[in-house]
Amino acid sequence: MAHPQETRERLRRSYIFGQMSLELAAAQVGVAFGTARRWKKEAQDAGDDWEKLRAAHVLAGGGLEDIGRAVLTSLVTQYQTTLEQLTTADNIQPKERVELLASLADAFNKATAASRKILPETSQLAVALDVLQRLSTFVQESHPKHLAAFVEILEPFGAKIEKHYS
Repeated sequence: MAHPQETRERLRRSYIFGQMSLELAAAQVGVAFGTARRWKKEAQDAGDDWEKLRAAHVLAGGGLEDIGRAVLTSLVTQYQTTLEQLTTADNIQPKERVELLASLADAFNKATAASRKILPETSQLAVALDVLQRLSTFVQESHPKHLAAFVEILEPFGAKIEKHYS
């Protein structure tokens, strides 16, 4: 079934200017996702790169910083909630707790590193959290008998670091 050119243009506008996912934009204009993906590829092959236009639109509107801050705020909230759950759970052994905390710090570091380009102020927090992660690994590998005390100290200190750099 052939779709009118107007449908293709509505899809393009929804994706680029409406910042919808391609799946959502396709559903909104009433075409199959495979069709939308094909149209996007055909446009790119013809020199109409929807991704570049979409990125340029976000940058021009100052929206990238706003989006970055919103994502980072959500991540920090989830990080804090998870950290609190890890530190208060009675059924987690100290070694497992430190491993989970190190994994959580690693995920946070990766996210903040990715946001560093759009939010330079996160750089200091990323460095501080990287140091905490490295210290966690060091304590786990070199001083395992001190894990329980380290976990007890890490939680409140992590909150201070986050507050200081936020």
